[in-house]
This record gives sequence, C-alpha cells and structure tokens, in this order.
Amino acid sequence: MNLSHLSQSQIVVAAAVVIVILLIVAAVIWASRRMHLRSMRKRYGPEYDRLVVEMGSRKRAEARLAERERRVSQYDIRPLSEADRTRYMQAWKNVQARFVDDPGEAVGDADELLGKAMATRGYPMSDFDRRSADLSVHYPVVAQNYRSAHDVALRHRDGKATTEDLRQAMIHYRALFEEVVTDDHKQDSRRAA
Repeated sequence: MNLSHLSQSQIVVAAAVVIVILLIVAAVIWASRRMHLRSMRKRYGPEYDRLVVEMGSRKRAEARLAERERRVSQYDIRPLSEADRTRYMQAWKNVQARFVDDPGEAVGDADELLGKAMATRGYPMSDFDRRSADLSVHYPVVAQNYRSAHDVALRHRDGKATTEDLRQAMIHYRALFEEVVTDDHKQDSRRAA
C-alpha cells in the first residue's frame, strides 16, 4: 500500500479511527466477558467461584459445570409426593428435637435423612463428592452448606467438632433439607426461569 499520497492529517485521522475501532472492540469483549461472568455467578452461586479456584481456571470450571449438568439431566429427578413430603418433614422435626439431648447423633441423623430424601427425589446416592456436585446443579447455594455440614459430621466422628460446629451443621442441613423436600420443580425448572 502506497501511503505517500496521503497527507499527515489523513494518516492521523485513519490511525485515530483504527484506535477507536480497537477500543470499541475491546470494550465489547470486556462487557461480554463481564456479562458471562455475572450470568455464571447468578446461575451457580458460590459453586462457580469455588470451582474456579479448585480447577485453576474459569474455562475448566465451566466445562466441569457443563459436565455436571449433562450428567444430572439424565437423572429422573422428581418432586416428592405429598405423603413423602409430610413423612420427611415429621422425621426432620424429630431429628431437630433430638439435637438438644445428643447434637452429634442428630447431625448424623440429619445427614442420613437428607440422603434418603435425595434418593426418593431420584438423586443417585454414590459417594459424597458426586452427590454434592450433583446437588450443585439445582441447589448451588445450599450445596455449599451441604459440604460444610458434612465436614462437621466427619470432624464429629473424629471427636473434633464442638457443639457450636454441630449447631451450624444442623442449620446447613436444614437449609438443604428444606430445598430438597419442599421443591416441586423438576430437574430443569431452575434453568428455565
């Protein structure tokens, strides 16, 4: 390209136009990434940030979340019948009542009851990590609570959990229990909203 016939002012204008175009493209890319990040955080809550740290990159974390969604979409997740819901709610009241006399046993019972409710809903009951990952697809905020409560239950088994730890675990279990037992939505309803 022969630039000798262009005046210096034309070159400056052309350079300014190129710079403005590059700035606009950069701003669009930046805004798009911000919107994507906001969308992922809204959809997955603290689970997104936890996975980014664990996986070491956003791209790998997002791939892992997509893998979870594909896996969970194959499950037959269903709402509880009214009879099951009533039965589980009564059982939960009993577990909470036992907390006063035996907090450690109540936490263990809460974990077991939650597992039964999840199984009734259609969640596979394989190892804990898989179960908590599966739960994070539909319940990203309370899945974090589930991990915390489970950690306390394990520490209690080793004699390392305080009564306050056990109380906090019950609060976490209750939050997830209420979501699992009272949620009438099928597996993809949260994404459809």
